[in-house]
Amino acid sequence: MNAVSRFSQFVGNTFAVWVILFAVVSFLFPGGFTWIGAYINLLLGIIMFGMGLTLKPGDFKRVLNAPKIVFIVVIAQYTIMPIIALGLVMLFQLPPEIAVGVILVGCTPGGTSSNVMTYLAKGNTALSVTATAVSTVLAPVLTPALTLILASAWLPVSFMDLFVSIVQIVLVPVILGLVVRYLAGDRIEKGIAILPLISVIGIVGVVAAVVSANTDAIVQSGLLIFLVVILHNMVGYTVGFLAARVSGLKLADQKATSIEVGMQNSGLAAALSAAHFSPLSAVPAALFSVWHNISGSLIATWMSKKTDGSEEAGVTQEPKADRVRT
Repeated sequence: MNAVSRFSQFVGNTFAVWVILFAVVSFLFPGGFTWIGAYINLLLGIIMFGMGLTLKPGDFKRVLNAPKIVFIVVIAQYTIMPIIALGLVMLFQLPPEIAVGVILVGCTPGGTSSNVMTYLAKGNTALSVTATAVSTVLAPVLTPALTLILASAWLPVSFMDLFVSIVQIVLVPVILGLVVRYLAGDRIEKGIAILPLISVIGIVGVVAAVVSANTDAIVQSGLLIFLVVILHNMVGYTVGFLAARVSGLKLADQKATSIEVGMQNSGLAAALSAAHFSPLSAVPAALFSVWHNISGSLIATWMSKKTDGSEEAGVTQEPKADRVRT
């Protein structure tokens, strides 16, 4: 089991490499990966179940201990990225299917890879974990509502269909994970060690499925989409950091907010796009999944060198480097 755990940690630590590798391979040999498309929701559900296994009641109790800080991060998550997405869609005059995909990425909750990047950045990891948990729980309502408001000018959007999908893909698996963790107690810890491996397999599968189904579209407009994805992600980091600074948060909290805002649950966005719009709509999410793990690593390395010598504000720091990644 120790060997499996070590291998799982290695795969998790080199996550971006595997995503890039299989994105390239699935682009060059699409026929070998298109079959995965039928299992995108299942893969994401497994990842969300794993996220539920890693959560503890304390992750939610911190909301009561530092409600203002958590509120700031979650509000930033659900305002900054959707607004940036809308601005980029309008600036570049993107086609409807791609436009909806970009907006949907902006309207999803934070990805749990942000927890790992915040830890590496020497930011407030506990704040990142709590904000991810809260934004994920709110996703069934906020993601469909924001998508309806911002994207319906390009394509028809059904709030109820998105709501049901997010409940099935995200909320139910997370709750099941929480229940299993509660019933199993500390006995589940050994199993949690292999979650990074399962998560990487799941996200790599989602990315490969989306890329293999859209090779022609990627050839035609891939560079433009990738440019939009990079801008979306980098502007998100920047505005998130500035928003935290303006709100008076300390440096460790600013780092957590920046990374939490900039890194999205792109796997969820890909699944929703493919299920409710078109395979082409899922391309921005697939490319976002590749890019934000690269940029997140770079940002975390740069931020780790920045310090003001202060204590984290309000939420206690807890290393969570083995969190499930999305």
